[in-house]
Amino acid sequence: VLIRSGSESKLEHVNKCTVFNGNIDDEDIVEQVIKDSEVVIYNIGIIREFKSKNITYEKLHFEGAKLTIDLAEKYNIKRYILMSANGACPKGTGYQTYKYKSEIYLKNKIRDWTIIRPSLIFGDSNGKKEFCSELKKDMLSLPFPAPLFFSGINIFSAGKFKMSPVHVKDVAKIFVSCINNNHAFKKVYEVGGDDFNWKQIIKIITSAYNKNKLTVPAPAIAIATIALFLDRFEWFPISRDQIIMLLQGNTCNSDNLFKRYNIEPIKFESSNLDYL
Repeated sequence: VLIRSGSESKLEHVNKCTVFNGNIDDEDIVEQVIKDSEVVIYNIGIIREFKSKNITYEKLHFEGAKLTIDLAEKYNIKRYILMSANGACPKGTGYQTYKYKSEIYLKNKIRDWTIIRPSLIFGDSNGKKEFCSELKKDMLSLPFPAPLFFSGINIFSAGKFKMSPVHVKDVAKIFVSCINNNHAFKKVYEVGGDDFNWKQIIKIITSAYNKNKLTVPAPAIAIATIALFLDRFEWFPISRDQIIMLLQGNTCNSDNLFKRYNIEPIKFESSNLDYL
C-alpha cells in the first residue's frame, strides 16, 4: 500500500499491510510498491481541484494512474482495477474527462483490466472526506435554507436531478470480489443503489441528525458565477464542476452486479447515516 506519511491511521488493517510512504508522483516509491505485486488497484481521486497547491484532476486522476499502468506493463502485471466514476466521459468536466482518459489508457495497455464507476458514495469515513459529512458541514449546517439547484429558468425542476447513492462497504466488496473473477476482466462496472433526487437526499441526511432543513430553489447559473471567482478557496462549499455534475444527475442500476457477487446492498436511509 502506498500512503502519504502520517496517514497510516487511515488504513483499517495497517498491521496486515506492507506500507510504503510517499506520494503518487514519486516514481521510485511507486515502482517499489508495484514491482512485486500481482494486482494493481488504483483508488486515488479528488472531487475538487486546487491548482495553487498542485492538486489537479490531470495529475491525480490521469498522470498518477498512467504511471502505475506503465509500471504494471513494465513488470508484466496483467490484472489492474481502476476506480473511475459514473459519468466519466471524453467531453465533460475536468473531473469526468481525466477519469475517462485514464480508462482509455488502461484499456490500451493492460490485458485483464476492470473499471469500477461508482455513483455517489456514502458511509462512515473515519475522519476522511465523505459526501454526506461534507454536505452537512459545508451546506446543511449553515443558518440558511438548503439550495435546490435548477438550470435555466424552470424553477419547477429545482432539486429534481437524481443520484444512486451506494455504500462504501458495497463498493469495497465489488473491488475485492472481482480480483480473481474472470467475469470481471475487461468489464466496466457501474455501481449504485436506489435512485433519489436532491431534495430527498437532503431530507434523508438531515433526518439522520434530527433536523428539518428548509429548502429553496437556487438558480445554478448564479451559484456557478460566484464559484467562478471563489471555488479556488477551500472554504467555498462547492465548485463549478460539482454544480455541473449535480445538475446532470448520476444514476445507474446495479441489481445484476450485486446479485452476481451475492451482495445485499446497504440502503441509503437515515438509519445508516448515524455517523452524522
